[in-house]
Amino acid sequence: MLALLDDIETRYEQVERQISDPAVAKEPAKLVALSKERGKNRPIVLKYREYKKVVADLADARQIVEDPAADPDLRTMAKEEVGQLSTRRDQLSEELLNTLIMADDMHIDSVIMEIRAGTGGEEAALFARDLYDMYTRYAANRRWRVEQLDFSPSDMGGFREIIFNVKGEGVWAELGYEGGGHRVQRVPETEAQGRIHTSAATVAVLPEAQEVDVQIPPSDVIEHVSRSSGPGGQNVNKVSSAIRLEHIPTGITVNMQEESSQHKNRAKAWRILRSRVFELYENQRRAERDSQRRNMIGSGDRSEKIRTYNFPQNRVTDHRIGLSLYNLDKIIAGNMGELIAGLREYDRQQRLKNLHLSPKADAATSK
Repeated sequence: MLALLDDIETRYEQVERQISDPAVAKEPAKLVALSKERGKNRPIVLKYREYKKVVADLADARQIVEDPAADPDLRTMAKEEVGQLSTRRDQLSEELLNTLIMADDMHIDSVIMEIRAGTGGEEAALFARDLYDMYTRYAANRRWRVEQLDFSPSDMGGFREIIFNVKGEGVWAELGYEGGGHRVQRVPETEAQGRIHTSAATVAVLPEAQEVDVQIPPSDVIEHVSRSSGPGGQNVNKVSSAIRLEHIPTGITVNMQEESSQHKNRAKAWRILRSRVFELYENQRRAERDSQRRNMIGSGDRSEKIRTYNFPQNRVTDHRIGLSLYNLDKIIAGNMGELIAGLREYDRQQRLKNLHLSPKADAATSK
C-alpha cells in the first residue's frame, strides 16, 4: 500500500504544478479535470504526509530509547513518545486505508436518482412516492440539495416515475447503495378488507456526469421536439417544448417535458443522458476490473431485489447484508443513518478483503 501512496503523492504534486502553469489556465476543460483530480487525492496525500512524519518521529524516539549514552530523563520521555506515536501510527494506517478505498465514492457529490413503480398498480406508485419522500427527507437531514427533473404522477398522488438530482458532500458514498428492487408489504389504502399486499418499485442511482467526465458528440445524438402532453395524452402546450434525446451508439433515450421551456427541458435531458451513458461505460469498466463496490455489495441493477419494507412488522430488511431493523416508521420518515451505516461498514470490510490488506498488517511493515 505504501508504494501506491507514494505514486498518488507524486501524481498529486505533478497535478499541482500543472494547475499553476499559465498555459493550463487557457484550457478550461483541462483545468477542471485537474482540479477534480487534485480534490480527490488531497485528503489521501495530507493524511499520508502526516503518517510519514509520525513514522519518522517514532524512529527518532526509538533511537533515543535504545541509546545507552542518552540522558535517563530524555530516555524516559522518549519511551512515552514511542507509545503515543505507535498508537497514532496505527490509527493513521487504518484511516489511510479507509480513505484510500473509499476515495472515489466520497469525491462524487451529485447523483441522479430514478424511481419507477413496479408490480402492484396504484399501490406501487404510492410506494414510489414514499421512497421519494424518504430520500428527500434524508437529504434534508444531511443538508443536501434536491432538484426534481421529471415525474409522471399516478391517479392517487403517487409516482409512476420520478427523476431527481441530489447534490452535497458524500452523496454517492451514502445513496449509491440504493439502486435495485425495493419491495413493500402492507395493507394498501385501496384495500377494503385489510389484506396485506406486496408491491414493488425500482431505484437507479447514477453519479451525475459532467461534460468533462464523458464526451458525447452532438452527432451521436438524435433530438426529437414535440408538444408536452398532459393527462390523457392531451397537448398542454401550443409550442413544441418536450425534448426526446436518443444516443445512437448505446440506444439510450431520455424524454423530458417537465418545464414549459424547450431550453430548460433540453438542458435537463442532457444531464440525464450524460449520466446514463457515463454509468453504462463505467459498468463495462467495472466488469473488466471486477473490483468496484457494486460487485461486492450488489450490482445496483433494477432487477436485483435488495430490500423489503414490512409495515405490519415495522421491519426493514436489506437482503444483501442480512440486516433487519425494526424501526421502519423512522426509516421511511428519512432517518436512514443506521441502515446506511450498516451498508457502508459491510462494504468497507468487503473492499479490505478484496485488496488482501488489513490495517494491522500494514502497520507492521513500519515497525
